Amino acid sequence: MTKKDIAEIKKLFSPKKCSIQRICGCYVDGEKNKKAEFGQAFLSLPEEEMFKYFEILKKNLSGSIGKNLMNLDFPLHSEEAGGTQEFLMRLRDSELKDETLLEEFYDKIIENYEFVGNYLILLIHDVYDVPGKTSDGIDMDDASDEIYDYILACICPVELSKPGLSYNAEENTFQNRVRDWVVGLPYTGFLFPAFNDRSTDIHSALYYSKDGEELRDGFVSELLGCALPLSAGGQKATFQTIVEEVLGEKCDLETVKNIHEKLTEMKEATKEEPEPLVLAKNEMKAILADSGAPNDKLEHFDEQFVETAGETAALLAANVMSTKTFEVKTPDVVIKVKPERTDLVETRQIDGLPCLVIRLDGDVTVNGIAVRPLPAQDEDDDSEKD
Repeated sequence: MTKKDIAEIKKLFSPKKCSIQRICGCYVDGEKNKKAEFGQAFLSLPEEEMFKYFEILKKNLSGSIGKNLMNLDFPLHSEEAGGTQEFLMRLRDSELKDETLLEEFYDKIIENYEFVGNYLILLIHDVYDVPGKTSDGIDMDDASDEIYDYILACICPVELSKPGLSYNAEENTFQNRVRDWVVGLPYTGFLFPAFNDRSTDIHSALYYSKDGEELRDGFVSELLGCALPLSAGGQKATFQTIVEEVLGEKCDLETVKNIHEKLTEMKEATKEEPEPLVLAKNEMKAILADSGAPNDKLEHFDEQFVETAGETAALLAANVMSTKTFEVKTPDVVIKVKPERTDLVETRQIDGLPCLVIRLDGDVTVNGIAVRPLPAQDEDDDSEKD
């Protein structure tokens, strides 16, 4: 799913657009016991409760694609009888009215979701009458040509509210606030089927994780039967490892600056594209070549890429390197430069020592205090020292 696809579904979680038919839930304690279950027509809820649920549902479709939101494809065997995708299809088609299927779904989550504390499993069923669009992107509500029938699941922490004082208006006093159990925003969840190109895609799902580095591979494998891609941090580490191993002793400041500039150019050129910029093996090899990597270093690129990332690995450009800043880091110094001014930083040999040189350009402040750059040293001064 693209940003536009996701945004279209998120817009449904509002009073004017809402078409959610049913909401169900199961409250689970820290010992993995079911404490309470419910199921009812969503539109029968009080308006105040609806808004709280809208906030949770929207959060479950928030974040960056490739970091918090993962497009997952179901393997073929999962669509056979007894497979994970086939089970989700039956759950969706039941409109969340089959108690046996719901219990099986809750049990799968409870068995495989590792969490310290209480949590709430929320599940909605919705039927979205997808409006047609004019050539200039305007919705035509009376020209729908497809129905998007889906379920969305959220797993939300349930925690005690913080202790404190509250004001009692009737008694005009401040009292110890009663602590109660509060449902937080979701840690994880999924949308099934996916909504790709404004159409139902039963072969895919969209997975959400609040923590982009804790994707819960085992949980996803058991519940959805899909393989997760590398986390954002894993993709960044893989990219860095490949660059360092391929370039070897040629991995210098200038080459890395060139790589950064090349990625910045590519991201700028594709910023209007619906799909995020992906770096597969061939794209990454081309970036290294364009950045000045020697041909002899690129001879073994393919095997090093496969060994590090895998044959079909694809790294998201947004995950592997920030194009918003250029950072140079030593054990004692960290320098951050605007990406368009990497020319201010270079390495030099001074008095036989490798040095990082930053050209002072414009006003300079130290701890907020304006300071003057060192004056240029006269040749006469140098001769006097001799």
